Amino acid sequence: MSFVLRPEHITPPMAPERARDIAAQFDLRALTPDFLANPYPVYAALREHEPVRRMPDGSVFLTRCADLMAVYRDAQAFSSDKQVEFAPKYGVGSALFEHHTTSLVFNDPPLHTRVRRLIMGALTRRAIADMEPGLILLVDSLLDDMAGRGGGDLIEDFASAIPVEIIGNLLDVPHEDRGPLRDWSLAILGALEPTLTPQQQALGNQAVTDMLAYLRTLVVQRRQHPGDPERDVLTRLIQGEAGGEQLSEVELLQNCIFMLNAGHETTTNLIGNGLIALQEHPRARHFLHTALKQTEGDATVQEVVLTRAVDEFLRFESSNQLGNRRAVKDTQVGGVDLPAGTLVTLCIGAANRDPAQFTDPELLDLARENNKPEPGAAGGAHRHRAFSATLPRLQLDRRAGARRPGAVSRLPARAVRGALSARQPEATEGPSALSCAADGKGVLASAWASVSPAQ
Repeated sequence: MSFVLRPEHITPPMAPERARDIAAQFDLRALTPDFLANPYPVYAALREHEPVRRMPDGSVFLTRCADLMAVYRDAQAFSSDKQVEFAPKYGVGSALFEHHTTSLVFNDPPLHTRVRRLIMGALTRRAIADMEPGLILLVDSLLDDMAGRGGGDLIEDFASAIPVEIIGNLLDVPHEDRGPLRDWSLAILGALEPTLTPQQQALGNQAVTDMLAYLRTLVVQRRQHPGDPERDVLTRLIQGEAGGEQLSEVELLQNCIFMLNAGHETTTNLIGNGLIALQEHPRARHFLHTALKQTEGDATVQEVVLTRAVDEFLRFESSNQLGNRRAVKDTQVGGVDLPAGTLVTLCIGAANRDPAQFTDPELLDLARENNKPEPGAAGGAHRHRAFSATLPRLQLDRRAGARRPGAVSRLPARAVRGALSARQPEATEGPSALSCAADGKGVLASAWASVSPAQ
């Protein structure tokens, strides 16, 4: 059964003059709805005319891939530590401040290196492989449920359910306790937006507090009844390296939250963004359908096909649009002098469509070989490659089909890119989220977990 995905064009176009106008006045803290719906023409205008854009608050916004890579690679000049930035934003001692300044992604070596090594060591191949049969059953059951109802919301009923189960399985969170996980994750990640409302701050602080309370109980239980450290990630994290380093209690708890968040929304948005991209690019959809059909029965070749496809989805519509660094000494980027203390926003979404790095970057080419998203599209590059790259990758099945009416609403966020669920408060007008009428087994069929080598 072939894909039936309509309409083909759901991302609103932007006139070149409008893109140049937004770029000329570009301020990350005052973005327009048409930019959030389709930021790429503005990114292109910035890359061409002002690749190192000075913001009104004194920070700089980078859009060229070469400039982003230079910053990511220079740990001596640029820091990931966010204590200086987050202290006024969250308040020293707040739950959000304590979480975000302790988690892996917002720290520098040697703390980052030590914590990352322990986390990656806990994500054993056996632990990942053990999840695959249950994951296939989960995906099939989600699709069967939608088919039985005659359709459903692909974000709420499908995409968001997959990472919750995967990460819940990784940490062996009881199924009856998984209900709050996504809301906690959304609240904590929402508080990372450049502008923060009092409500977002309150929700974020409460989410960290509630999540820590739950994890403390879970850790106590696991200390009393440890699992197999080769299969149980939380047990391995608690025990640390045999005869070697261990995470402190604070590091353990805060980085469990980081693990839950790092693979959660990125995977949800990857699935939604991938579906939207396939709707808008029928030739890419036909290529993937044909490639999967021709390689049916050869798991090794199919993994190559699908890995390229997922990397291309991440390049083309990165779930993670922005990264941040702070200059710790006087330095220079892209020929522009930056004094010590300058905050730097790295636009991953723009770098991933830089024609200096990718041939025909506005083309979704699922056969592209030079398509490794640059940098951080899957959670980070260089030292900060987040372990979310080790979590589920999307597999599109030949049996799947879907029809989607109306337009898609995008998350009203600057740092991430994804589709809204029709049941989220922001989606209030018409069929504004990624929904479907089930055909056969639904829209997607299978996902699997794989481990990428630590970088």
